[in-house]
Amino acid sequence: MPVLIKNREIVEDNWTVLKEATGPEILQAVPGRNFIVKADFWRQYPDEIANYSGNFALWLDSDENINDIGEEVHNFPLIALNFPVFSDGRSYSNARELRDSLGYKGELRAIGDVLRDQLFYMARCGFDAFLLRHDQDPEDCLRAFSDYQTGYQASVDQPQPLFRRR
Repeated sequence: MPVLIKNREIVEDNWTVLKEATGPEILQAVPGRNFIVKADFWRQYPDEIANYSGNFALWLDSDENINDIGEEVHNFPLIALNFPVFSDGRSYSNARELRDSLGYKGELRAIGDVLRDQLFYMARCGFDAFLLRHDQDPEDCLRAFSDYQTGYQASVDQPQPLFRRR
């Protein structure tokens, strides 16, 4: 079972990632659950989502553009950005867009192929929650946030580049 690190602590996950659903019937089957749904599901079933008793969060794949959601991003308590494979870094850009350009303040969660080696860099781009791949050691992953003392470039967690901090 995947482990969730949020704000650099291992926590219980109160959200269910809805990977596959043919329609909104799942909402009647499990009322009151908190779901992370794909953007297509959110677009196709707005009335059913509005009348559901649980909470909804948005899941964006790496090939989806955060600007297609627009200002509605602020309606979600959580946005999950998917890393389908380790080598696909497009969700880093979406995270940075959400935090810097759109001013998103909610939970920003990395899901998918989330590995220890990425955590420090994901945090620099604005992620504050990480659903680890099933084979990752959670305690070792917590140590990843202190692998480096500082970064050279400007980032969400440190807006000034190193040469400006001297």
